Amino acid sequence: MIQIAGSSFIDEHNRVLMLRGVNLGGSSKVPFTPDGSTYRSEGFFNHRDVSFVGRPFLLEDADEHYSRLRAWGFNTLRFLVTWEAIEHAGPGILDTEYLDYLYKVVRKAGEHGFMVFIDPHQDVWSRFSGGDGAPGWTFETVGLDITKFKSTAAAIVHQTHGDPFPRMIWPTNATKLAAATMFTLFFAGNVFAPATLVDGVPVQDYLQSHFLAAVRKVAERLADLDCVIGYDVFNEPQKGFVGLKDLRGNVETWKMGITPTPWQAIQLAAGYAQRVPVYPYNLLSLQVKKHLFIDPGGERAWLPDRNCVWRENGVWDLDESGVPRLLRPDHFAKAGNRTADYSRDHLLPFTQKFAETIHSVAPGALIFMENEVDDPSPAWREAPRHKIVYAPHWYDGITLITKRLFPALGSHARRRSPVIGKRNIKRSYANQLAELKEEARQKLGNVPVLIGEIGIPYDMHNRQAYIDGDFYLQAKAMDRSMRPIEENLLNCTLWNYTADNINAHGDRWNDEDLSIYSPDQRVDHLDINSGGRALEAVVRPYPIATAGVPQTLSFDYETKEFRYTFTNNEESILSPTTLYVPRIQYPFGIKIQISDGEYRYHADKQLLEYYPGNLESHIIRLSPGQQQT
Repeated sequence: MIQIAGSSFIDEHNRVLMLRGVNLGGSSKVPFTPDGSTYRSEGFFNHRDVSFVGRPFLLEDADEHYSRLRAWGFNTLRFLVTWEAIEHAGPGILDTEYLDYLYKVVRKAGEHGFMVFIDPHQDVWSRFSGGDGAPGWTFETVGLDITKFKSTAAAIVHQTHGDPFPRMIWPTNATKLAAATMFTLFFAGNVFAPATLVDGVPVQDYLQSHFLAAVRKVAERLADLDCVIGYDVFNEPQKGFVGLKDLRGNVETWKMGITPTPWQAIQLAAGYAQRVPVYPYNLLSLQVKKHLFIDPGGERAWLPDRNCVWRENGVWDLDESGVPRLLRPDHFAKAGNRTADYSRDHLLPFTQKFAETIHSVAPGALIFMENEVDDPSPAWREAPRHKIVYAPHWYDGITLITKRLFPALGSHARRRSPVIGKRNIKRSYANQLAELKEEARQKLGNVPVLIGEIGIPYDMHNRQAYIDGDFYLQAKAMDRSMRPIEENLLNCTLWNYTADNINAHGDRWNDEDLSIYSPDQRVDHLDINSGGRALEAVVRPYPIATAGVPQTLSFDYETKEFRYTFTNNEESILSPTTLYVPRIQYPFGIKIQISDGEYRYHADKQLLEYYPGNLESHIIRLSPGQQQT
C-alpha cells in the first residue's frame, strides 16, 4: 500500500514513488443512458431516470483502455465519479447497479497495476447549471426550477443554449444565480441561510449529509480493493456568494457574455427585468462591450410554490410599490463578528468532515484536497494527521482559454496577467508550480503535492489537426506544461482520457476537447498507440520508484534526451531505482549512461532498473541510439 513520508509518496521498499496518471474520463460527467452529451438536448430535464453504467467505458472494453494507458507509462488514475451517478433518482435512493459496475471497473484497473483515487467530480455544481456533479433534485430541495434557468439568466447551459456554444464560457456559471446559490447553501448555509430548512433539517446539513453518505457508500463498496489509494474531497470547490462585500458590485471572476451582478442575478431569478453588462467572448474581457435588457417575462427561477431563499433569509424584499429592495448588500461579507473566510470557515471544516467519513470506512486512504481554482491553500496544521495530499489544478491558461498556442505569450494563473517571451514563460511556469509545493510545505505541514489536473485542448487552431493529422502544435503545448512538472519533480494526473471522444464535440461535455486519446484518430486497430494524440509529448520517461532522494529531472521530447539525478537515502535500500522508458520515444534503440553502479534494461516491459554504486549522487542519462548491454 502506498504511504506518505513527509512530502513524498513511498512504497513498501521505502522508495520514493512518482505518480503519473490521467483523469478517467471526460465523458464521465454525463449519463451513459440516455446519452447525456451536452450537445444533445433530448430528455435533458428528465434527470431522475438516467444511468452512468458505462462511464468511463463499457466493462468489456476496460482491458483495451487500461492496457493502452499502462503501455503509455501511467501508474495512477484519478477516477471520476459524480454524485449524480450515485444518487440521481432522489434523496437516499442509490443506484446499486452503478455501484456494482463501479466496483468491477475499478477492480479491473487494479488488475492492470493502477493506483486509483476516486474523484467525486463536479463543475459549477451540476449539469443543470452548466457543469456536472450534483443530482437535479438538489435544486428542487431548495426551491429552484431547472427549466427556468435560461429565461432568468441563472445559468448558461449547452443543452438549452444550443450550438455553437461559446468557447470556455461554462466557468462563468460559478457566479450566476443557480450555481452560486447552491455552493453557498452547501458550504455555508448554516451561516447565511439559517431560515432555509429541508424536511426540518438546515439546508447545509441536509446537502452535505447526502453528499457524504453517497461517497461513503462508494468507499464501502470499494473497501476491499487494494488499488484504491484514496479519495478527492471535492473537485474545484467554489465559494458562491461567500465573502462578497457588496451584492451590487462586480464579482471577481472570468467575465464572458452576460454577466449580471449578484443583486441583478437575484432579481432576474425572481422574475424582474434587468439591464446587465455583456462582456466580449475573448481573453481580454476586461471592459463591458454592451448592456443587454433581459426580461424573464414573469418567469422565475424558483418553483411556483417556493420563495427565493435569499428573500426568506432577509437579504431582500419588495418595497411598498412591489419593487425589489436590497436590504443587506453585505449579507455574505461577515460570519458573526468576523469577516467571512470561505477557505477557513467552510471549506476546511468540510474537508475534515469528508476525511473522517472516508477514514471510518478506509482508515489508510489518502485524502486529496484542493481549493477554488487559482486560490491558495488554507492553512491547516492537522493536514498530515488526516493523510492529506495537496492536489491543486494548474493549466497553461492562455492556451486553454483561447485554444491556440502563442509561443511567446503565456499567463500567470493567480495574478491573471500575461507573461511575454519564451524564457519568461518557462521561468514563470516553473515558478508557479514551485509556489504550489511551497504552499504545501508552509500551510499544510509539508504534505505531498499532486497536480490533479493539467492538460491542453486538442481542438486548438480551429481543429486543424483533425484535418491534416498534424499534432505538432499540440505537442509543443503539452511539452510547455509538462516541463515545469518535471523541473519541480511533481506528481500529476493529466486531464484527460475520454474513451468515446469525438472530433466534432470533444469529450462530450461543453465542447471541451482535452483527451489524449480519440477513436476518431485511431487508424490501426492492431496498434495500441493508434488514437493517441501528441504522444511524443504526452508519453515521457520518468522515475517510477527511486531508492534515494530525487534531485533533478528533465526530458527534451524533440531530442529525446533524458536526465535524472538522485542522492542516497539515509538508510540503505536494496530494491532498484526503476524508470519507465517508453518505446515510443526510443523505437530504434536507446543509449543508457549511468554515473556508477549497474543497470538492467527490460525493453519488453519498457523498464530500466538501476542499482547504484558507491557515489553519493547518481545520474541516469537516456538518448536515442543502439541499446547498450
